[in-house]
Amino acid sequence: MSFVDREKELGFLEERYRSGRAELLILYGRRRVGKTELLRHFAVGKRPVFFVATLGSRAAHLASFSEVLGQRFADVLGAEVRFDSWEAVFRFLGRRARDERLLVILDEFPYLVQADPALPSVLQKLWDEELRHTRLFLVLCGSSVSFMEGELLAQKSPLYGRRTGQYLLLPFDAREAGMFFPNKSPKERLEIYGILGGVPAYLEQFSPDEALFENVQRRILQKGSYLYDEVRFLLMEELREPKNYFAILRAIATSKTRLNEIAQSAFGEGEARKAAFYLDTLQELRLVERRVPVTETKPHKSRRGIYRLQDNFFRFWFRFVYPYMSALEAGQTELVWKEKIAPFLPEYMGQVFEEVARGYIARAAASERLPFIPERVGAWWDGHEEIDVVAIGEGGRKLLLGECKWSTRPVDLPLLEDLRRKGEYLRRSVGLRETEFHYALFSREGFTKRLERRACEDGVLLVTPADIFE
Repeated sequence: MSFVDREKELGFLEERYRSGRAELLILYGRRRVGKTELLRHFAVGKRPVFFVATLGSRAAHLASFSEVLGQRFADVLGAEVRFDSWEAVFRFLGRRARDERLLVILDEFPYLVQADPALPSVLQKLWDEELRHTRLFLVLCGSSVSFMEGELLAQKSPLYGRRTGQYLLLPFDAREAGMFFPNKSPKERLEIYGILGGVPAYLEQFSPDEALFENVQRRILQKGSYLYDEVRFLLMEELREPKNYFAILRAIATSKTRLNEIAQSAFGEGEARKAAFYLDTLQELRLVERRVPVTETKPHKSRRGIYRLQDNFFRFWFRFVYPYMSALEAGQTELVWKEKIAPFLPEYMGQVFEEVARGYIARAAASERLPFIPERVGAWWDGHEEIDVVAIGEGGRKLLLGECKWSTRPVDLPLLEDLRRKGEYLRRSVGLRETEFHYALFSREGFTKRLERRACEDGVLLVTPADIFE
């Protein structure tokens, strides 16, 4: 896998490494997001102790780790060394780190704890007694987000208060994902992001030299391809009762967004509590998110909450792959693309474009392209109207409203006029009498000349796919 971007993450690790002090860092994120690749890139030139755990027993882990230490410290230990406890391992590493900066990476740390639940307590004891006084740079890395947050970062964890830093590695956003395809047009890069999302392992699957339909047919729809069964494998690996999670995800992917709708589609009438349980787990995994109108002051209590799939590839797979498995098993990839995917892709991309637009607004503020710094960015809706992008700043005294169009024609003045109308509706509905409004339009195919003139006169922000990938 080629290494793309991650400059911010590398900068974080390098800064901590240069501190010279004992560091206990926790790096975590969902599978395939690139944690191991990031750590390998960071470790270049540092002569690390790098151990990737797998499913196995405590004895097997100690034997494998002993081999790694024997190779790294052959001059001291010899190749046949065998450590019989984690305490002996960390005491040895502590002695080596007294006089040198020693990088130790324990990848897939949850597997080690699964085999030996006492390991965090052992590490806590040794950290307090001696490791914190050394130059050890210890990284605990894991893909089980629920474990890393619940068992290592939570207050009940033996390591609580010992870590010197933690980093949740997230998938790439649209702009970063586009770096994988520098020769594609901005519109093509957005379509690829809409289908694959920002997981590096998925982006690596698409050929930069092939058209979108070829990539989708060969690398998603074709039985035996890496991405064909990826969602199924991932859910079976991470979750018990995967069929119930499948039902939930399928419901959301087919526009069932409210709790009762999801529950009825997945399990039947009166099963809201059951659906809520599974939705909580999917939110912990960051596969699903609950959203409320951005103007809500108490989001957790809002009755307007809706659920959406947070990962684009999951959205695409449950919308366009899972329902047509029988046809795909029979090799009808071209038929599924032509009849079930291509005609509906523009509608599907409309939602993706809205999400990308909200991300763009957050970045534009950082580069001082907005008239204020947003405190919150999201969408707004009620039973009558909806606004794709709403950014709130200065305690609600300033708002930016945005509308997105993934259509084949340039956007014209009526869209801006309609957005202004929605703004006045929002002002009356929420009570924003003194609020100053600003406007932004996002268009796949750009804007008409008369809209561009009006936007220049009125200070309206106009954004195309090319602007997103600046």
